[in-house]
Amino acid sequence: MRTRSLALVALTTAGALALSACGGGREGTADDAAAGAADGFAEDAVIGVSLPWLGTQNWAEAESMFTAELTDAGFDPLVQAADNKVTQQQQQIEAMIERGAEVIVVGPIDGTQLGSVLERAAAEGIAVIGYDRLIENTTGVDGVVQFGSIRTGELQGQSLLDGLAARKGEPPYYVELFGGGPADPNAPSFFEGAMSVLQPKIDDGTLVVASGQTDFTQAATPDWDNAKAQARMDSLLSGFYSSDEIDGVLSPNDGIARAIMTSTEQAGQAIPVVTGLDAENESVVSVWEGEQWSTVAKPTQDLVARTVELIQALQQGEELPEPDESVDNGQKDVAVYLLDPVVVTQENAEEVFAEDADRLALLQ
Repeated sequence: MRTRSLALVALTTAGALALSACGGGREGTADDAAAGAADGFAEDAVIGVSLPWLGTQNWAEAESMFTAELTDAGFDPLVQAADNKVTQQQQQIEAMIERGAEVIVVGPIDGTQLGSVLERAAAEGIAVIGYDRLIENTTGVDGVVQFGSIRTGELQGQSLLDGLAARKGEPPYYVELFGGGPADPNAPSFFEGAMSVLQPKIDDGTLVVASGQTDFTQAATPDWDNAKAQARMDSLLSGFYSSDEIDGVLSPNDGIARAIMTSTEQAGQAIPVVTGLDAENESVVSVWEGEQWSTVAKPTQDLVARTVELIQALQQGEELPEPDESVDNGQKDVAVYLLDPVVVTQENAEEVFAEDADRLALLQ
């Protein structure tokens, strides 16, 4: 297990020459950055935060919480979102480098497409912290803060089984499977975790996937697009459930869960047992009212708080703390700081949200 702080690896001669051609930003090499790491940086330093978009509640919360938490900690936050456009995210990170950011937090749109710009950041002595998603195929990342993605999928899979047993009587249960956006490195991990629970039940006949679509590539929802998920569900229902009832659906997040339920209602079917993720307000209400079976809470405030803790350690000239695990991103072993997700059902919602006043207020 390796933990990287700002003491970044030395540039090769070719890399140094390439960087010398880049205009703007702070001049220097990775050796300079390593020397500077021991001294930390100014308490009011610019901290960049690059989010993929603001189209779901968790990302909108991240924008406001990072702005508030970094400001309260004395930093100068530069928080931007890229509207799910990779090129726009690359340009925003470039602008953060030019602004002299000491740390850049990145929630990648596509975890494989940021290598060049992040390696430039690393060469200029800027620490890079992945937020919520792994950043792949680059050495230009110091650590990642996220909820365990395999564990999240395991919870979703088990919740689907629990819901089927509670609401649908004896097996076999007819189910369909949905995954998230293929460009998101968490999405296949969510699916992998869920299938580690569900595949044995498919194999023994407890679960029947009428469509036969059990691979992530078949189940994935491009761009996490709710409309695309609903269109696929419409097609599955018309193709495989015109005369039979569907019992359950593995959904990778709350937006897709709601699209699935809309599709089944429009097809004249009873709402199946549907999982979710992110504890979005609309889905929290749906779970509480007995419609959506479950969601998985990954409190944004916990992710943001842990990220800010790492930034503060770097500001004080400390190395990043020992990670919970180390993950090979294709170029290096990345330190990963894990938080624990929790399943939310009608039964435990009040307990889960006991300290979340906004969501607790929804349970009326």
